[in-house]
Amino acid sequence: MDGLRLYIGNKNYSSWSLRPWIAMTAAGIVFEEVLIPFDDAGGNPKFKEFSPTGRVPVLQHGALHVWESLAIIEYVAELFPDAGIWPYDPADRAMARSISMEMLSGFRALRGACPMNIRREKRAIDLPEGVMQDVGRITEIWKTMRQRSRGPFLFGPFSGADAMFAPVVNRLDVYDIPVDENAEDYMDAMKAHPAWIAWRDAALAETWVVPADEA
Repeated sequence: MDGLRLYIGNKNYSSWSLRPWIAMTAAGIVFEEVLIPFDDAGGNPKFKEFSPTGRVPVLQHGALHVWESLAIIEYVAELFPDAGIWPYDPADRAMARSISMEMLSGFRALRGACPMNIRREKRAIDLPEGVMQDVGRITEIWKTMRQRSRGPFLFGPFSGADAMFAPVVNRLDVYDIPVDENAEDYMDAMKAHPAWIAWRDAALAETWVVPADEA
């Protein structure tokens, strides 16, 4: 099998890059990381060399290029069916994919107002309309799934669904958005995971600054 190469953007800012990176890392999947930083406009012309959309992340596997975070997670789950990227129970898998798709397509108010920023000093901002509604739905998902699975993650062990929600943990944390005890417990579990710590430490070491993502 040809090796896997994952193209990502800045670890400090790139929420979409974090998702497949942390899913693959947590699952113990070996891959080559290629980081190409954003320029000040939030992109980079070099992305077009490997990405049909001009965006990251992109997974290269031989001649194949797979783009979009959830598609990458699905692809590696098929390559490594015993890695536990998705829950083994069919009903759990269906729910994991449902909430992952909800994350992919929704919560635009939160994402727009609070860009992922690992290096950001923790402090609150004035939140526009819609953000707390997003937060309410996200924390409801976390509570429902963790009560069903008994945690510590959404389906017990870390899964692709947790990877999809990982950037939200940073957003709720660094923008000091109030959440309930269950959400705090989930966020603590995420921030203690070795894959999260590895990404965080690398992000903290970066020196690039993208003004558009400094809310």
